[in-house]
Amino acid sequence: MKKMRSDAIRKGVERAPHRSLLKAMGYTNEEIRRPLIGIAHAHNEIIPGHIHLDKILEAVKTGVRIAGGTPIAFGTIGVCDGLAMNHNGMKYSLASREIIADSVEIMAMAHPFDALVMIPNCDKVTPGMLMAMLRVNIPAIMVSGGPMLTGRFRGKDVHLVSVFEGVGRVKGETMSLEELDELEDHACPGCGSCAGMFTANSMNCLTEAIGLGLPGNGTIPAVAAARIRLAKEAGMAVMRLLADDIRPRDIATRAAFENAMAIDMALGCSTNTVLHVPAIAKEAGVDLPLALFNEVSERVPHLCSLIPGGPHSLQQLDEAGGVQAVMRELLNTETGLNLEVMTVTGKTLGENLEKVRVRDADVIRPVDEPYHEFGGIAVLYGNLAPDGCVVKQSAVAEEMLKHSGPARVFESEEEAQAAILGNKIKAGDVVVIRYCGPKGGPGMPEMLSPTSAIVGMGLGKSVALITDGRFSGGTQGACIGHVSPEAADGGPIAFVAEGDRITIDIRHKSIELVVAEGVLAQRQHNWQPPAPKITSGYAARYARMVTSGSTGAVLRDDACNRQAD
Repeated sequence: MKKMRSDAIRKGVERAPHRSLLKAMGYTNEEIRRPLIGIAHAHNEIIPGHIHLDKILEAVKTGVRIAGGTPIAFGTIGVCDGLAMNHNGMKYSLASREIIADSVEIMAMAHPFDALVMIPNCDKVTPGMLMAMLRVNIPAIMVSGGPMLTGRFRGKDVHLVSVFEGVGRVKGETMSLEELDELEDHACPGCGSCAGMFTANSMNCLTEAIGLGLPGNGTIPAVAAARIRLAKEAGMAVMRLLADDIRPRDIATRAAFENAMAIDMALGCSTNTVLHVPAIAKEAGVDLPLALFNEVSERVPHLCSLIPGGPHSLQQLDEAGGVQAVMRELLNTETGLNLEVMTVTGKTLGENLEKVRVRDADVIRPVDEPYHEFGGIAVLYGNLAPDGCVVKQSAVAEEMLKHSGPARVFESEEEAQAAILGNKIKAGDVVVIRYCGPKGGPGMPEMLSPTSAIVGMGLGKSVALITDGRFSGGTQGACIGHVSPEAADGGPIAFVAEGDRITIDIRHKSIELVVAEGVLAQRQHNWQPPAPKITSGYAARYARMVTSGSTGAVLRDDACNRQAD
């Protein structure tokens, strides 16, 4: 038998103490002799997308045992972005990604598992686990918890963002409090990652597209028996990956990431993918510059009109053939996809797609009849964002693809939210929310409340919002985030004054602050960086170590050395 990582704790007379500790947990000699498979899971009782992960965990264990391995589970943290919204908790959401990655790495290195299965579902857990998977680089597979079903409210499909927008409608007097109470009861009908192509479902779909999750990982509903079967299959698949010594970096190549970026554009995924995909790629030694997203967007059409930018749910996408069917349809584009890349099925992408067909041409449009000829995401550049900023262009109304208006400047999300709900924002305005970047936030908080309030107040087709923070995958409208450099680093967004004219041209990828020559330089000369909002604990350390949103908000490689100096 070939040498295994787990031999370090189970073979030889010197390892008798290690075996004794394993036996203390009830493992038999037979179980100890088998490959030891670590299962990182994020089950908890605070995230709706994770409340059922104990069921997924048990199914994965069953699959591992069927295939002759011994499953050993351990947990990670997880943050619910919805519950973290509108208070200091949101400063910790993006920052949790690094903790999740580090914790899985620590567990996998301290305990020499032979292979790993990752069980995430929601926003930062999936990219965090993917980062760890590529960092550790032992045979591994991911199986997510699956999307929530949409709720029903007065004959319409609804979801979490419907409730956020409902708050704005109450303030705008187009919905009663009684109606909001009823909507609140029905919007989130049960377990799963929030319905729609929000960040969690975006990342779970892209996991499948990269090849690190089995077909169906991104779209099979959380409540479906097929999700349990998928989890069992993942447990069996990891044993095949171990036998064949197929490792994550064998799968997650530059070509695989470009395939995933193409799916990102075709699906109209969350703008947060622009943070997470480069961060994941970095762990694989693959450089994905921000400008590459525009290159892919220009050649890949938008084929799926999914919640929040369109009418279709993840369940409908699954019924139409899911991510695999979207990939199959993209083969009909001029550039197609790289079909030679390996996947966790043990087969190439081309082999996986041989029998795949689109089952609903309205949910997954043909490439010659797309919803948009361009992909879902655009990166804009200009004097307001020299290093770029990001917009989900597939969720922008046609009349807002080009916009010019006066800046309404706010130093925090809370100030902006109060102004929006207080009827102080008018049609044509450009709301600017700054000091919300990775360093300034800290933690780059997302702006779902103000963007939803804008829609709820009836301003979604007349008001733009610009921030160095980020957005929820549930955001729709002319909402431009990740402005880089951020305000806390002295980026130009720090020097915007109330009433300055800002011009936005999404199709031409431009964003400009229209001020007289030399004005920005003068304002920069007079600028003083604000004091940190948090001065102790993890958030303070994160703020000192984090890089720009344009580079995925990863931590500096030299951070440890810099702290020691």
